Amino acid sequence: MSEKQKKASAYWKENVRYLFILLAIWFAVSYGAGILFKDVLNQFHMGGFPLGFWFAQQGSIYVFVILIFVYVRLMNKLDKKYGYDKD
Repeated sequence: MSEKQKKASAYWKENVRYLFILLAIWFAVSYGAGILFKDVLNQFHMGGFPLGFWFAQQGSIYVFVILIFVYVRLMNKLDKKYGYDKD
């Protein structure tokens, strides 16, 4: 295996690791806060709605958008690390 292939393989391995971590966070927020822990969270209110309901309807979408920006930042760093940031 050439050095270029090893570099590309390491790049994609790290990329997939980031994806799994970020998607696990989104799953925990959307499923955990919106479904599993909704009864506990519904004791609190946000914007006039029970917090568990809010996470199920709005919170998981906000977290997903934030995670997109986090992913972009991580990928920019990863591109620089492996030298893929140059044209």
